Amino acid sequence: MEYNFDELIDRKGTHTLKQDVLPEGAPADTLSLWIADMDFSCPQPVIDALHQRVDQRIFGYTKYDNDELKDAVYSWFKRRHNWEIVKDTMFFAPGIVPALAFLINMLTKAGEGIIIQKPVYYPFMAKIEANDRIVVNNALIYENNTYVMDYDDLENKLAQPNNKGIILSNPHNPVGRVWSELELKKLVELAKKYDKWIISDEIHCDLTREGISYNALLKIAPEYKDRIIACTAPSKTFNLAGMQFSNIIIPNKNYQELWTNEIADKFSVNLCSPLGLTAIIAAYNDGEEWLDQLRLYLDSNIKFVEEYVKEYLPKANFIKCEGTYLVWLDFREYCNDKDRLEHAMLQVAKVSLDEGYIFGDEGIGFERINIASPRSVIEDCMKRIKKGIESI
Repeated sequence: MEYNFDELIDRKGTHTLKQDVLPEGAPADTLSLWIADMDFSCPQPVIDALHQRVDQRIFGYTKYDNDELKDAVYSWFKRRHNWEIVKDTMFFAPGIVPALAFLINMLTKAGEGIIIQKPVYYPFMAKIEANDRIVVNNALIYENNTYVMDYDDLENKLAQPNNKGIILSNPHNPVGRVWSELELKKLVELAKKYDKWIISDEIHCDLTREGISYNALLKIAPEYKDRIIACTAPSKTFNLAGMQFSNIIIPNKNYQELWTNEIADKFSVNLCSPLGLTAIIAAYNDGEEWLDQLRLYLDSNIKFVEEYVKEYLPKANFIKCEGTYLVWLDFREYCNDKDRLEHAMLQVAKVSLDEGYIFGDEGIGFERINIASPRSVIEDCMKRIKKGIESI
């Protein structure tokens, strides 16, 4: 079927974070493009499957460990990414951020270091610090409007005995890099040299630009699988974040036992939502047509933003976006004062974005824009941003 991504859907009254949770003092007519969920309808097969499940009228305890789900997940990643996930390595979590918190507690002790690569998804920092671990920053190198890894610095930090592993963002949020096979293999070689684990957050894996392929870490480094945990979810791919459903891939048998002890035994987080299960199976089995159309639409939105910046905000730098539906813009030539830039965006432009500084000091002067909205919304957003920048 043909999907209409230009449709404006009113989300009022649904208690959505995107609309209901805005910075203090935000004007009433603020345009919200901050949190990473989409303003598009979910795939029709998902909606149909949910209607059928609701019509069954009973929503009892629901087990995650079932063949229908695991077959759907396996088939999706085999079909889309040529990654054959071993089915008994799949484990449930009610989201990747909760999974990170569980894994941090599982793999480290208080006071131990965990490496991240700023500017990076801010819950990485938040969960490390909230669990009394130490954030160790292997900052990305920003050059030629893109980012690369600093391998010399990474090796220095992996070599330190108190640093136990690295949380990788692949594809990277917010800078939009889809790490190449060569880049990832180099990272794995360093981790292997110092016997450190890698947690790979791969939630944006399906949302790459045309002609760019994501590289699953476990697929390209099977020899190091016992020290890699991959975090996947259909939430970004199909706009299902509220279903609270993630698939955590854990090949190591000892880690599997630790996970079961931590999740099931300590916290009883081992049962999934019946509607979440239904939605995920339908999405992975029948959502491909929707995703193919969505990716083209996202590509066109990103191209629009890039061309708008070039024409109307020539001193801003558009960071090459290889993956995700998040655009990362460098406004430092206009303003490198984070408070002044935030005021211009929120109070003058009246747009709520994710301010760059929340991803680390490396993000000061940057803005993250969620472009997964109808084109008319993105056009309005960019006109507002132009007004905000002109006020500085």
